[in-house]
Amino acid sequence: MANLVVVGTQWGDEGKGKIVDLLAENADGVVRFQGGNNAGHTLVVSGKQIICHLIPSGILQGKTCFIGNGLVVDPGVLIGEMDYLAENGVDTGPERLRISEKAHVIMPYHRQIDHARERKKGDAKIGTTGRGIGPCYEDKATRRGIRFVELIDPDLFARRVKEIMEEKNFYLKNYLDDQEMDPSAIIDEYRAYARRLAPHVTDVSIELDKAMHTGKQLLFEGAQGTHLDIDHGTYPFVTSSSTVSGNACCGAGVGPGAISDVLGIVKAYTTRVGRGPFPTELFDEVGDRIQEKGAEFGATTGRRRRCGWLDTVLLRNAARLNGLTGLAITKLDVLGGLEEIKVCTAYELNGRRIERFPANLDELAACRPVYESLQGWQEDISGIRSKGAFPAAVRDYLTCIENLVKTPVDIISVGPGREETIVLRNPLA
Repeated sequence: MANLVVVGTQWGDEGKGKIVDLLAENADGVVRFQGGNNAGHTLVVSGKQIICHLIPSGILQGKTCFIGNGLVVDPGVLIGEMDYLAENGVDTGPERLRISEKAHVIMPYHRQIDHARERKKGDAKIGTTGRGIGPCYEDKATRRGIRFVELIDPDLFARRVKEIMEEKNFYLKNYLDDQEMDPSAIIDEYRAYARRLAPHVTDVSIELDKAMHTGKQLLFEGAQGTHLDIDHGTYPFVTSSSTVSGNACCGAGVGPGAISDVLGIVKAYTTRVGRGPFPTELFDEVGDRIQEKGAEFGATTGRRRRCGWLDTVLLRNAARLNGLTGLAITKLDVLGGLEEIKVCTAYELNGRRIERFPANLDELAACRPVYESLQGWQEDISGIRSKGAFPAAVRDYLTCIENLVKTPVDIISVGPGREETIVLRNPLA
């Protein structure tokens, strides 16, 4: 029995959804362990694009999917996603989709506070997706949150909403200069959601424990990327949850001994959405070319992604934090046609060479990348299905990454489709 954690190693958008969808074939269950609908996984199945925000992409393989206690869930968005998948022939019934009773519920006041705060901050805004993720995690930490176990208890839910709304309306009106909200309207709306979702709500920790004790293999799916982690990322330009592999245990309710492998997803270059330092960002025609060829727009927000060369200082940091046992390189085909490809091997900070990822954002913004240049390739590699068939320059690039990160490449993606993937080692096979 093997249980695998899949995490992003950069700032999200690495292509985790495709890799999870691919590996789910050998898993019995797929578990999402953190985040909310601020994340998006774009999948291409039989030429058709499908986007998931909350439901693990393993649902497309007909696997049992679990929404762990570490998530914050907007029930209206979840129901919309369930209906969207059902319209595309995907079973999202109670036997296929399980929701932790301990997962927290995103409420309308969370979304309103999110938008109002960003508006009030003006140019100093963080650049959130406005979906209420941060305010919901904030309430979780201050013990003012509402969990699914409360949502599906009508009387308890109504009592909790009325208690919480007194404070929220004061904050909205007197600090954020925004409209107050009607608790009764919220209660009515969410009771309808509760009736729809109640059959899916369960103790996910117990179900996962039973699955593992009967020899089932589990795939744990993270959202965002390592450097958006609330503790280890480029704070405050981060998400509101822990995105690293260690949180798979806490966010799903399993012990550390359950995890056998950790696969880090790496885009063949680097992208970032929103604000925050980005040492290898490109502001020239090469950056524009990568952005256009890679169709680098956020699956959730539609925002244009900033693009730059691969940063192995960033990747080494992710390898250590996550205990990576393997890498999956995605969008390798996008680099085709470039005469030269650069890889950042270190930073220069105030005249000193450093190989660590600074926590001080002023220092990180002052870092200048130290590059190693490699020969590019002109061939279209999207049709290649074995590593040995790659042009020499492609193999050299992959070897360079392995040597710098000290982690083997297990999977190589050369296109958006399932079939456009080379699997060198499958931890679940």
